Amino acid sequence: MAKIGNIDVGDFPLLLAPMEDVSDPPFRALCKEQGADVVFTEFISSEGLIRDAAKSTMKLDIYEKERPVGIQIFGANLDSMLQSVEIVEQSGPDIIDINFGCPVKKVVSKGAGAGILKDIDLMVSLTEAMVKHTKLPVTVKTRLGWDHDSIKIVEVAERLQDVGCQAISIHGRTRAQMYKGEADWRPIAEVKNNPRMHIPVFGNGDVDTPERAMEMRNKYGLDGAMIGRASIGYPWFFREVKHYFKTGEHLDPPGLQERLDAARRHLQMAIDWKGEKLGVFETRRHYTNYFKGIPHFKEYRMKMVTSDDAADVFAAFDDVERDFADYQFA
Repeated sequence: MAKIGNIDVGDFPLLLAPMEDVSDPPFRALCKEQGADVVFTEFISSEGLIRDAAKSTMKLDIYEKERPVGIQIFGANLDSMLQSVEIVEQSGPDIIDINFGCPVKKVVSKGAGAGILKDIDLMVSLTEAMVKHTKLPVTVKTRLGWDHDSIKIVEVAERLQDVGCQAISIHGRTRAQMYKGEADWRPIAEVKNNPRMHIPVFGNGDVDTPERAMEMRNKYGLDGAMIGRASIGYPWFFREVKHYFKTGEHLDPPGLQERLDAARRHLQMAIDWKGEKLGVFETRRHYTNYFKGIPHFKEYRMKMVTSDDAADVFAAFDDVERDFADYQFA
């Protein structure tokens, strides 16, 4: 059984990855219902938190039904990171996660996210200071390295563990790769197989089928899988993986009514949480996968992703329910 600090997260837990404008409370709730064992917030800027920026502080909202839940923060300035820890603690998360893996230029250019992979000593000292500054378990999400020539993830993971990191999630790409090419899980397995490692090692990147999750567990021996893009608009991925682990068989995909119910709930929860304008806008990215496979769907999808009016989007859902009532998902 994997444990993050004193938190038992089960045998080969499935973790919802922190994804900007995706891993918000409405989506986390849906994923939790479908079997996600641990969920993480969108990544939150430490500088935004200490300036009390509205977008950053709003991301601190967590709910009891989500637990265990981790709040993820990023930054490269020690004082700002320590102040942000104190702010985060007030929201009562179970875990504080540090983002050392975001490859986006605006984050990297400030030395944060994957930018810190150029300065491993700073990465370790920041982690150590944060561990000492909180009683909550501190975990890290990172990448293999800055580029192919600087992969030292076995050493890096060991050093992070030695300063108190309670678990590490590793994306199987370098920052230079961004999201291109295939994720390489072999270096993550090397971290896990290091005899000095005793904290959980979770794999991330290209876990897009139940078989791939099984491979991560059985072939690479990792402690769990962090799921990102495969869950966008498809929270059922978590239950499908668990069913496959239990039976060796694929679970039938959700039918149209279950997808519509989820889409409606998702949109309504988003509106309730962040208001109509933002709620409508930020759920758009999910609709392609909610209804993937339905033929001649472009007209309906365009209504969903171009309307700024929630009533229009709900009306589009009603149209789908009427026009595709007999459609069977393969």
